[in-house]
Amino acid sequence: MSPPSSFAIDVPDSLLARAKRGEATAFEQLYRWFERPVFTLALRLTGQREEAQDVLQDTMLKLFDRLGDFRGDSPFWGWLRQIAVNEALMRLRKRNRMSIDDEASEAELESQDTLLPPTAADTALLGRAMAALPDVTRSVLWLYHAEGFTHDEIATSMGKTISFSKSQLARGTRKLRAQLQIDTEVTVHG
Repeated sequence: MSPPSSFAIDVPDSLLARAKRGEATAFEQLYRWFERPVFTLALRLTGQREEAQDVLQDTMLKLFDRLGDFRGDSPFWGWLRQIAVNEALMRLRKRNRMSIDDEASEAELESQDTLLPPTAADTALLGRAMAALPDVTRSVLWLYHAEGFTHDEIATSMGKTISFSKSQLARGTRKLRAQLQIDTEVTVHG
Protein backbone atom coordinates (compact mmCIF):
# COMPACT_ATOMS: atom_id res chain seq x y z
CA MET A 1 0.00 0.00 0.00
CA SER A 2 1.39 3.40 -0.95
CA PRO A 3 1.62 6.17 1.64
CA PRO A 4 -1.30 8.61 1.64
CA SER A 5 -0.89 11.78 -0.36
CA SER A 6 -0.06 14.95 1.52
CA PHE A 7 -3.25 16.25 -0.10
CA ALA A 8 -5.36 13.35 1.22
CA ILE A 9 -8.48 14.23 3.17
CA ASP A 10 -9.92 11.29 5.08
CA VAL A 11 -13.68 11.01 4.97
CA PRO A 12 -15.43 8.57 7.31
CA ASP A 13 -17.26 5.83 5.46
CA SER A 14 -20.26 6.45 7.72
CA LEU A 15 -20.49 10.06 6.50
CA LEU A 16 -20.40 8.96 2.86
CA ALA A 17 -23.05 6.32 3.55
CA ARG A 18 -25.31 8.91 5.19
CA ALA A 19 -24.81 11.28 2.24
CA LYS A 20 -25.59 8.47 -0.23
CA ARG A 21 -28.85 7.87 1.66
CA GLY A 22 -29.69 11.53 1.02
CA GLU A 23 -29.17 12.99 4.50
CA ALA A 24 -28.94 16.76 4.11
CA THR A 25 -26.70 17.17 7.17
CA ALA A 26 -24.18 14.73 5.69
CA PHE A 27 -24.07 16.69 2.43
CA GLU A 28 -23.65 19.88 4.39
CA GLN A 29 -20.72 18.34 6.27
CA LEU A 30 -19.09 17.19 3.03
CA TYR A 31 -19.52 20.68 1.60
CA ARG A 32 -17.86 22.27 4.64
CA TRP A 33 -14.96 19.78 4.54
CA PHE A 34 -14.23 20.28 0.87
CA GLU A 35 -15.25 23.89 0.25
CA ARG A 36 -11.78 25.35 0.85
CA PRO A 37 -9.70 22.68 -0.97
CA VAL A 38 -11.99 22.74 -4.03
CA PHE A 39 -12.08 26.55 -4.12
CA THR A 40 -8.27 26.79 -3.74
CA LEU A 41 -7.70 24.27 -6.53
CA ALA A 42 -10.18 26.09 -8.79
CA LEU A 43 -8.58 29.45 -8.00
CA ARG A 44 -5.12 28.16 -8.87
CA LEU A 45 -6.37 26.75 -12.16
CA THR A 46 -8.63 29.59 -13.28
CA GLY A 47 -6.80 32.52 -11.68
CA GLN A 48 -10.10 34.30 -11.00
CA ARG A 49 -12.12 34.32 -7.77
CA GLU A 50 -15.50 34.50 -9.50
CA GLU A 51 -14.74 31.53 -11.73
CA ALA A 52 -13.30 29.60 -8.79
CA GLN A 53 -16.55 30.19 -6.89
CA ASP A 54 -18.53 28.97 -9.91
CA VAL A 55 -16.30 25.87 -10.17
CA LEU A 56 -16.87 25.19 -6.46
CA GLN A 57 -20.64 25.41 -6.89
CA ASP A 58 -20.66 23.25 -10.03
CA THR A 59 -18.39 20.68 -8.38
CA MET A 60 -20.62 20.44 -5.33
CA LEU A 61 -23.73 20.10 -7.48
CA LYS A 62 -22.05 17.25 -9.35
CA LEU A 63 -21.06 15.71 -6.01
CA PHE A 64 -24.72 15.82 -4.99
CA ASP A 65 -25.84 14.26 -8.29
CA ARG A 66 -23.06 11.67 -8.63
CA LEU A 67 -22.27 10.57 -5.08
CA GLY A 68 -24.02 7.27 -5.79
CA ASP A 69 -21.40 6.63 -8.51
CA PHE A 70 -18.53 6.76 -5.99
CA ARG A 71 -17.56 3.13 -5.33
CA GLY A 72 -14.84 3.74 -2.75
CA ASP A 73 -12.09 1.97 -4.71
CA SER A 74 -10.07 5.20 -4.68
CA PRO A 75 -9.76 8.00 -2.12
CA PHE A 76 -12.83 10.22 -2.01
CA TRP A 77 -10.79 13.45 -2.29
CA GLY A 78 -9.10 12.13 -5.44
CA TRP A 79 -12.50 11.44 -6.97
CA LEU A 80 -13.91 14.84 -5.99
CA ARG A 81 -10.69 16.61 -7.00
CA GLN A 82 -10.98 15.14 -10.49
CA ILE A 83 -14.51 16.53 -10.79
CA ALA A 84 -13.21 19.97 -9.71
CA VAL A 85 -10.29 19.81 -12.17
CA ASN A 86 -12.65 18.88 -15.00
CA GLU A 87 -15.00 21.75 -14.11
CA ALA A 88 -12.11 24.25 -13.99
CA LEU A 89 -10.64 23.03 -17.28
CA MET A 90 -14.05 23.21 -18.94
CA ARG A 91 -14.36 26.85 -17.85
CA LEU A 92 -10.85 27.61 -19.15
CA ARG A 93 -11.69 26.08 -22.52
CA LYS A 94 -14.85 28.17 -22.67
CA ARG A 95 -12.97 31.32 -21.65
CA ASN A 96 -10.26 30.68 -24.25
CA ARG A 97 -12.84 30.21 -26.99
CA MET A 98 -14.39 33.55 -26.07
CA SER A 99 -11.09 35.36 -25.61
CA ILE A 100 -9.35 37.04 -28.49
CA ASP A 101 -6.17 37.84 -26.58
CA ASP A 102 -4.39 35.22 -24.40
CA GLU A 103 -2.30 37.84 -22.60
CA ALA A 104 -3.72 39.25 -19.37
CA SER A 105 -4.13 43.01 -19.26
CA GLU A 106 -2.31 45.11 -16.65
CA ALA A 107 -5.60 45.71 -14.82
CA GLU A 108 -6.23 41.95 -14.58
CA LEU A 109 -2.71 41.34 -13.32
CA GLU A 110 -3.09 44.04 -10.67
CA SER A 111 -6.43 42.62 -9.51
CA GLN A 112 -4.92 39.13 -9.29
CA ASP A 113 -2.21 40.34 -6.88
CA THR A 114 -4.82 40.12 -4.13
CA LEU A 115 -5.32 36.39 -4.75
CA LEU A 116 -2.13 35.44 -2.93
CA PRO A 117 -1.60 36.27 0.71
CA PRO A 118 1.15 38.88 1.03
CA THR A 119 3.38 36.64 3.13
CA ALA A 120 6.54 37.27 1.13
CA ALA A 121 7.70 39.30 -1.84
CA ASP A 122 8.75 36.12 -3.63
CA THR A 123 5.28 34.63 -3.28
CA ALA A 124 3.66 37.73 -4.73
CA LEU A 125 6.19 37.85 -7.56
CA LEU A 126 5.56 34.19 -8.39
CA GLY A 127 1.81 34.80 -8.27
CA ARG A 128 2.08 37.65 -10.77
CA ALA A 129 4.33 35.58 -13.02
CA MET A 130 1.89 32.63 -12.92
CA ALA A 131 -1.06 34.94 -13.63
CA ALA A 132 0.70 36.26 -16.72
CA LEU A 133 0.92 32.76 -18.22
CA PRO A 134 -1.74 31.54 -20.64
CA ASP A 135 -4.51 29.63 -18.86
CA VAL A 136 -3.56 26.22 -20.22
CA THR A 137 0.12 26.61 -19.38
CA ARG A 138 -0.66 27.82 -15.85
CA SER A 139 -3.04 24.88 -15.36
CA VAL A 140 -0.47 22.32 -16.47
CA LEU A 141 2.19 23.83 -14.17
CA TRP A 142 -0.20 23.83 -11.21
CA LEU A 143 -1.54 20.32 -11.80
CA TYR A 144 1.96 18.91 -12.22
CA HIS A 145 3.85 20.70 -9.46
CA ALA A 146 1.22 21.49 -6.83
CA GLU A 147 -1.36 18.74 -7.30
CA GLY A 148 1.09 15.98 -8.21
CA PHE A 149 -0.66 14.91 -11.41
CA THR A 150 1.36 12.87 -13.91
CA HIS A 151 1.64 13.94 -17.54
CA ASP A 152 -0.71 11.09 -18.44
CA GLU A 153 -3.33 12.34 -15.94
CA ILE A 154 -2.99 15.92 -17.17
CA ALA A 155 -3.30 14.84 -20.79
CA THR A 156 -6.40 12.78 -20.03
CA SER A 157 -8.01 15.62 -18.04
CA MET A 158 -7.38 18.13 -20.81
CA GLY A 159 -8.17 15.82 -23.71
CA LYS A 160 -4.64 16.27 -25.06
CA THR A 161 -1.53 14.14 -25.54
CA ILE A 162 1.22 13.44 -23.03
CA SER A 163 3.66 15.34 -25.23
CA PHE A 164 1.32 18.35 -25.07
CA SER A 165 1.47 18.25 -21.26
CA LYS A 166 5.26 17.94 -21.30
CA SER A 167 5.68 20.77 -23.79
CA GLN A 168 3.35 23.07 -21.82
CA LEU A 169 5.29 22.30 -18.65
CA ALA A 170 8.61 23.06 -20.34
CA ARG A 171 7.25 26.20 -22.02
CA GLY A 172 5.72 27.44 -18.76
CA THR A 173 8.90 26.76 -16.81
CA ARG A 174 10.96 28.71 -19.37
CA LYS A 175 8.51 31.64 -19.25
CA LEU A 176 8.52 31.68 -15.45
CA ARG A 177 12.32 31.62 -15.35
CA ALA A 178 12.46 34.50 -17.81
CA GLN A 179 9.84 36.53 -15.93
CA LEU A 180 11.49 35.87 -12.60
CA GLN A 181 14.95 36.34 -14.11
CA ILE A 182 16.17 33.01 -12.75
CA ASP A 183 19.58 32.07 -14.05
CA THR A 184 19.58 28.36 -14.88
CA GLU A 185 23.33 28.08 -15.23
CA VAL A 186 25.19 26.50 -12.35
CA THR A 187 28.81 27.41 -11.78
CA VAL A 188 30.95 24.73 -10.15
CA HIS A 189 33.86 26.05 -8.12
CA GLY A 190 36.58 23.54 -7.76
